[in-house]
Amino acid sequence: MYVGKKVTADEVNFLASSKFTSFSTMVDDTNAAVATDDLGQKVIPAGTILPTNDAKAKGILLDEVNVTNGAQLAPLMVEGWVLGQRLPVAPTAEAITAMTTIHFKDADKLAKPAPATTDSGTPAASTTGSTTSGTGSTTGSSK
Repeated sequence: MYVGKKVTADEVNFLASSKFTSFSTMVDDTNAAVATDDLGQKVIPAGTILPTNDAKAKGILLDEVNVTNGAQLAPLMVEGWVLGQRLPVAPTAEAITAMTTIHFKDADKLAKPAPATTDSGTPAASTTGSTTSGTGSTTGSSK
């Protein structure tokens, strides 16, 4: 008969769609998100924003990774839709801005990026909705 400690995995599904793009990346125990579990294992939770949760963000870790015995290959989501409130740590406004191809279905409930300002600190003029009109140009010659 086998007697041992029962180990269960507890991962929350943060994907809002089954369609996403991920690439392999190496992670190690120097990441700030490393946590030590009940068995003394060093793990980086699924849903961690890598490499950091700021303007340097590249993507979201898809699976929990055990880095107790050194660096490990891990799937990094770089494109797709997620539920930001289900991530282990909420993404910062800078991270949301940096990850341009990751979309947050619950973006209205997450940190908002600061509005763009000019050097003097006043809000920058919005260019949305502006149109230009003019006459079209044609190329070519007629004989």
